[in-house]
Amino acid sequence: MSHAIAKGQAQRHGRGPRELPVDYWLLVPVLLLVSLGVIMVGSASVAVAESHGMSSGYYLVRHLIYLSMGIVLACMARLVPVKTLEGVCRPMYPLAILALAAVFIPGLGHTVNGSTRWVSLGLLNFQVVEAVKIMFILYMAGYLVRKADRIRSHFIDTLKPLVLAGGLTFLLLLQPDMGSAAVITVVAGGMVWLAGAAWRHIFVLGALVLPVFGYAAMEPYRFRRIVSFVDPWADPYDSGFQLTQALIAVGRGELFGVGLGASIQKLFYLPEAHTDFIFAVLAEEFGLLGVFFVLGLFLLLVSRIMGIGARAHREDRPFAGNVCFGIGLWMGLQALVSIGVNLGALPTKGLTLPLISSGGSSVLMTFLALGIVFRIRYELDRDAAMTIKSRVGPRKMKL
Repeated sequence: MSHAIAKGQAQRHGRGPRELPVDYWLLVPVLLLVSLGVIMVGSASVAVAESHGMSSGYYLVRHLIYLSMGIVLACMARLVPVKTLEGVCRPMYPLAILALAAVFIPGLGHTVNGSTRWVSLGLLNFQVVEAVKIMFILYMAGYLVRKADRIRSHFIDTLKPLVLAGGLTFLLLLQPDMGSAAVITVVAGGMVWLAGAAWRHIFVLGALVLPVFGYAAMEPYRFRRIVSFVDPWADPYDSGFQLTQALIAVGRGELFGVGLGASIQKLFYLPEAHTDFIFAVLAEEFGLLGVFFVLGLFLLLVSRIMGIGARAHREDRPFAGNVCFGIGLWMGLQALVSIGVNLGALPTKGLTLPLISSGGSSVLMTFLALGIVFRIRYELDRDAAMTIKSRVGPRKMKL
């Protein structure tokens, strides 16, 4: 007891270490989304697992294993100084190019449902674009620091990030993965805009990008998705099947839902019920209130990440601020697209819902990104505490 009292007195007088406060506004939404994800993966994956001859809890156990690995990655990222990340940000873009190109190497690349997006790492198949998102954000954060003055007035320096994103987009469209290509492009544009680029330059960049994605959307199978999005009920058993089944699930949920585990659409009606369309199952089982709850959690999470980024900029840490902006844009945009697809507000895209959907690569990389954000918040609090201590010290000496 006397030791605890002495420690408390030492801390009050600035002679002992102070424990930095936990950012509950960041931690709580993460924990709630992860917990909800565990519940929904367990609920939505039972029928899928049994249909493949596996135990009913196969996908849930798999999801828990990846969550455990993700937490380890987040803790490791939390220990890496931001200065170290800033020091290695330049090679990240060429590494991202190499990673995306690796999926086309025979024997290394792995194809699922006609898409070559994975590399085989023995025990698991890793979707490289999830790591590429973090690599590109780190590279962009460093680029915007190096070009901080020119980005506000020179169009060519505003255009370069879009050209670099275009290189990644080209490789992603070959896989094909238009959803991730769109996310990376919009994140690049958003980071440039938040860095202070002129509106007229952003407008020109948007005018350049839209025709490219418009042309890519004319691919026959993508065009069928767009047509089915406009009127999914015109062909509800073929091109509009996924969307109509998702809309049925959302409609059945009404205000309060049908109850946990009582979803009918997950019983072989709704494809990818535990991954891409898990939000539709959530809407069916928890209703409109559950939808609003999840939207609120993502809004809180993304706004908190962006707030940490804004604070980093105020405290003259532009690289850390840009990284937070990039991660916030990525998670917010991917959640928005995934939810929009499930609700029929956007054409069907194969994007998981961060922290909720079952998946290996996305879970690991999402936790890695969150670990980086927690590190940035820790360094901001640590340096703020040291500044206060340095100011208080001389004042006590004068007394």
